[in-house]
Amino acid sequence: MSGIQATPAAATAPKRGMVPVLIDRSDDHAPTHKVKKERLGWGSPVVYFISLALIAVCIAPVLYIVLGGFRSNSQMIQDPAAWPNPWEITNYTSVLAMPEFWHMAWNSLFIALISVVLVVVLGVGASYTLARYKFTGRNALYMLFAAGLMFPLTVAITPLYIMMTRIGLANTAWGVILPQVAFGLPQTIIILTPFLAAIPGEIEEAATVDGCSRLGFFFRMALPLSLPGVITVAILNFVGSWNSYMLPLYMFNDASMYTLPLGVQQFSTAHSQDTAQVMAFTSMSMLPALIFFSIFERRIVGGLSGAVKG
Repeated sequence: MSGIQATPAAATAPKRGMVPVLIDRSDDHAPTHKVKKERLGWGSPVVYFISLALIAVCIAPVLYIVLGGFRSNSQMIQDPAAWPNPWEITNYTSVLAMPEFWHMAWNSLFIALISVVLVVVLGVGASYTLARYKFTGRNALYMLFAAGLMFPLTVAITPLYIMMTRIGLANTAWGVILPQVAFGLPQTIIILTPFLAAIPGEIEEAATVDGCSRLGFFFRMALPLSLPGVITVAILNFVGSWNSYMLPLYMFNDASMYTLPLGVQQFSTAHSQDTAQVMAFTSMSMLPALIFFSIFERRIVGGLSGAVKG
């Protein structure tokens, strides 16, 4: 074949006097350095002891009340600190069979849900304005909301009752909802403002270039990005409203408007001799808030940590 030239074997063979070198390329794709995994130590035993002691102090009263509902009055008289033997479920079944219990639970749920919705809607709007807009008096307004955290409800309870009586909202659900919203807004704004302020301005500029309005940016970008903080404030306000005692005590004069915290006080007064059933009623009253808080505990921690970072 005229177009093809054969390559001489001598060209491919090593020259005389040269030693062929074998190159090992097995480690070409290996990492240049190895990262040593450091195992975290167990820490100080004192820290664990203090933590366990605090957990025991917090859990022991709740556990005692819950277990007390599974005991009879005779068992509690014989040994107040013993385990139920035998376990009695009649106390809990009798509480669940009471129409008054479910009516009070509905009152608590209604007030809590309406309060949470109003606090979240108003708090998100105020936080977005304070975080994304520059205007005269913005810092003073933010400090005013922050000062609301230092104003306790017990100081304002009497003026609130007088005001609600004059405008005709006493002994109504709105007489409790509106003050709870007012006292829940400072905490909500303090938590949500860092979330909304941490959103980069470049995102808002890009959305504006794409034709998104300010209101559209709020609903499409700002609100989804601040969702962990919104969930956090919603949970905190729900649990706070569910456990509220002083405000409903002042505002409600009719027993049909009572919430569960007031129902516990009323039930314990009417059944002062039946301690086991009182404990069962108390356990059922605090169980929804406890379960709700336990389920969303990670949301609360994540939301608060995000607020601190922001």
